[in-house]
Amino acid sequence: MRTIQIEGKYVQDWIKEYPLLNELIATKEVFWSNPKYELFQTGIEKILLNENDVKDAEERLKRFAPYIAKVFPETRELNGIIESPIVQIPSMQKHLEEIHELELPGRFLLKCDSHLPISGSIKARGGIYEVLKHAEDLALQHQLLTLQDDYSIMDSEQFRNFFSQYSIAVGSTGNLGLSIGIMSAKMGFNVTVHMSADAKKWKKDLLRSKGVTVIEYEEDYSKAVEEGRKHANSEPNCYFIDDENSSNLFLGYAVAASRVKKQVEDMNITVDEDHPLFVYLPCGVGGGPGGVAFGLKLLYQDHVHCFFAEPTHSPCMLLGLATGLHDKVSVQDFGIDNITAADGLAVGRASGFVGKTIEPLLSGCYTVSDDELYKLLSELVDTENIHLEPSALAGLFGPIQLIKEKEGQEYLQNHHVTDRIKNATHIMWATGGSMVPTETMEEYRKKGLELSRKKN
Repeated sequence: MRTIQIEGKYVQDWIKEYPLLNELIATKEVFWSNPKYELFQTGIEKILLNENDVKDAEERLKRFAPYIAKVFPETRELNGIIESPIVQIPSMQKHLEEIHELELPGRFLLKCDSHLPISGSIKARGGIYEVLKHAEDLALQHQLLTLQDDYSIMDSEQFRNFFSQYSIAVGSTGNLGLSIGIMSAKMGFNVTVHMSADAKKWKKDLLRSKGVTVIEYEEDYSKAVEEGRKHANSEPNCYFIDDENSSNLFLGYAVAASRVKKQVEDMNITVDEDHPLFVYLPCGVGGGPGGVAFGLKLLYQDHVHCFFAEPTHSPCMLLGLATGLHDKVSVQDFGIDNITAADGLAVGRASGFVGKTIEPLLSGCYTVSDDELYKLLSELVDTENIHLEPSALAGLFGPIQLIKEKEGQEYLQNHHVTDRIKNATHIMWATGGSMVPTETMEEYRKKGLELSRKKN
């Protein structure tokens, strides 16, 4: 590796400057506290997006609610608002304390984006939002719609014929492709999803059953995005949804924060200086967790502490943040293979836009092994009867790392929450799983049980 240069420096020189890289290269589980984390009032000044941008996204989703309720019956209970429940998981909390021989203080909540309607993952937030924004822009531009209209009029042959003149493309490991493919096809767009090698067959099959064109690649996520971008640029009237650089995706995710705030209040849970909130977000390219963390920081400011969770074999965001290189470095540059069972997180290069945006507001990152994800998966089924896909379990490892690791304890001390963590609320963001076929889910569970037995 001595002969390999990254941004003008040899790998060994990067390692010397950032010793944490040794652990990342060895694919060990690590906890990293962000040295560039700032108090909210100073950090937010460095960010171009603001509270008004999030409110604009929220209003747009409200305008589309009548249409969503009409074309997706599963959303009618919430009047066309795409939202997921938040649940307490005390049995899982107790189980984790027993097997890790740790006291895990505070209250454990699971935010079940795994059960979001339409596409069953966190991507139903940002992905669907960006499709809707593009559709609204086109309809307004061609005077087919006004902001005062009942948007359910878009469920018509007139609108479907209009949108059929346009196409949408995206590169995806799976879940973003599902949300964009299902929504775009429903509206009448011609949609193409460029899928990376790690994307699951059932996701590709589901998309094709909805009339979506799926193009498969033998390479990873970055290649799928690159080819998707090329495809869109070569085709007239094609809109590329860019997971690496999209502020629209980011804002669609950020809307989740105000809804979480209401859910937490409805549970009579206080978040303030004496009752801190810790949120653990599985991270791939960064859009979903970045948007959610941004929204939460706007609402809770210094009372919320957000951590990103990544697979040990795909720690792209941690690598970009720790070195300051962001999207100028990939995990492969350091010899990390980017092969993980957490397909939604199998990303070699993080979004530079997200990394630079969220950097002053992010508390830290940690990594988790595939074996641990499988064990957590089976344990959550056994303790709470909740079924998630492997990548969605990454958040559940957060409190363990925070309490157990030396760097986690130092974070709590440095931010004066060591004595208050007994009053804390921990939200683990479950990013996907409800659409996984039953037989596939059972295979995941069996694998987790086998790994737990081996350890014991």
